[in-house]
Amino acid sequence: MADAVRIGNCSGFYGDRLGAMREMLAGGDLDYLTGDYLAELTMLILGRDKMKNPDRGYAKTFLTQLEECLGLAHERGVRIVANAGGLNPAGLADAVRGLAERLGIPAKVAHVEGDDLLPRASDLGLGSPLTANAYLGAWGIADCLTAGADIVVTGRVTDASVVVGPAAAHFGWERCDYDRLAGAVVAGHVIECGAQATGGNYSFFTEIADLGHAGFPLAEVHADGSSVITKHSGTGGQVSIGTVTAQLLYEIGGARYANPDVTARFDTIALSDDGPDRVRISGVRGEPPPPTLKVSLNSIGGFRNAVTFVLTGLDIEAKAALVRGQLESALRVKPAEMGWTLARTDHADADTEEAASALLSCVVRDPDPKTVGRQFSSAAVELALASYPGFTSTAPPGDGQVYGVFTPGYVPASEVEQVAVRPDGSRAEIAPAATTVELADVEPPALPEPLAGGPVRRAPLGTIAGARSGDKGGAANVGVWVRTDDQWRWLAHALTVDKLRELLPETADLAITRHLLPNLRAVNFVIDGILGQGVAYQARFDPQAKGLGEWLRSRHIDIPEELL
Repeated sequence: MADAVRIGNCSGFYGDRLGAMREMLAGGDLDYLTGDYLAELTMLILGRDKMKNPDRGYAKTFLTQLEECLGLAHERGVRIVANAGGLNPAGLADAVRGLAERLGIPAKVAHVEGDDLLPRASDLGLGSPLTANAYLGAWGIADCLTAGADIVVTGRVTDASVVVGPAAAHFGWERCDYDRLAGAVVAGHVIECGAQATGGNYSFFTEIADLGHAGFPLAEVHADGSSVITKHSGTGGQVSIGTVTAQLLYEIGGARYANPDVTARFDTIALSDDGPDRVRISGVRGEPPPPTLKVSLNSIGGFRNAVTFVLTGLDIEAKAALVRGQLESALRVKPAEMGWTLARTDHADADTEEAASALLSCVVRDPDPKTVGRQFSSAAVELALASYPGFTSTAPPGDGQVYGVFTPGYVPASEVEQVAVRPDGSRAEIAPAATTVELADVEPPALPEPLAGGPVRRAPLGTIAGARSGDKGGAANVGVWVRTDDQWRWLAHALTVDKLRELLPETADLAITRHLLPNLRAVNFVIDGILGQGVAYQARFDPQAKGLGEWLRSRHIDIPEELL
């Protein structure tokens, strides 16, 4: 048996680079190729898709990729695992079989089901959502692969499970091999977002020589659970301790990272260079998983509309106050929610009109589409000749659009019947974890010794610190890391919750939790409620909080001169 199994990624979301599957299959050796197509917002999109056509509900681009690449995968002996099944993994498996038959390729297809809890949502205390899907683990995938599947498609599994399943099947791991499983979870977490591990969305992107067309990542997973993150030779981007650290901090909470099969201890991760574009991950410890599974719940929240006014030149605040008062007075029926934001993008004595302008946005939400439809948008347009000087808006009047609401739920793992549907059609029930432990916070690590006092200089935090941020339901996380021990000694003391509130005033009234990860020289903040009721709710102009970390890096803070 080879010392390591090579597991690649070709998709980080539904809509990722269409040619990535071919690039990964043709670019170098692989044993498995995985793809992550599901985000919280994607489940809502697929739910609405399935409402229109019960035969759909899966990621159609996966089939498009397979039509071009199934022959190449078969020729090179690469097995494919993807969660592209969405709300209809059985339907996608049938479609893949039909495609393989049409192409004349003898592919053995399997799928994993059981995540869809919608028929039992009310009985499980989950209400009446549009979609209700439990996050399954890796053992259904492993069973399908052990049964000889060339292609395994799943519904809602955790993002890392598409990597853990192949590794567990390849090495014959047991359910209680927690350290090995945890190591694979960490490797899966790093590569599941595609090019984010090879320089995409990376704070120090200017240090990467070739980011024009970043390659997708792969993990060489070893029998002990350690791994090396790398990419195919000759592809763009970069794999470094920095790019891997950034991805490790993406959409996490505290030191314990729970999955259905194991809880990975992110405070035990050790990173080291293993050569050009190679980073070794070792030392990961694992614990039993929690007794419950997270459930992704999506519902239709109502209807939403928005108008943005362009305010140019002088008296910006007065112009905003005038049009706000006019629009609110003109509405015959007030929406249930009405929010205003003024983005002062204007500059004094600007040399272009755009640079002299600010943006005033009004967002409305209501259960009744008429309340936020033309009666709202037309009222805004009717002010055009009777409001502030230079009146203009960015869009014509339009109807309100449906918006979604994401809510996390939890159910006992014993209530979820995970089933592996093997290539021969036989069905294997996958038992829940026999040993579980309630998730608890890790005792905070000791702070490092602070730096000795000395001169400081006011500068952007990002001068020395990187950041990666993202959505976690209605919350967002911001992970911040530095690259030297002395920088870490400063960061751990300087970037407190209070300092974060000062630097990011939008968080002033929100609950914030700080987690220290000394092995990564990182602090991770979880900010509750900043995204309202999830991505589809669009509570902010950056609804997925992808830019939150970069905003934080741009804020000025007193940094010791010896670190600059």
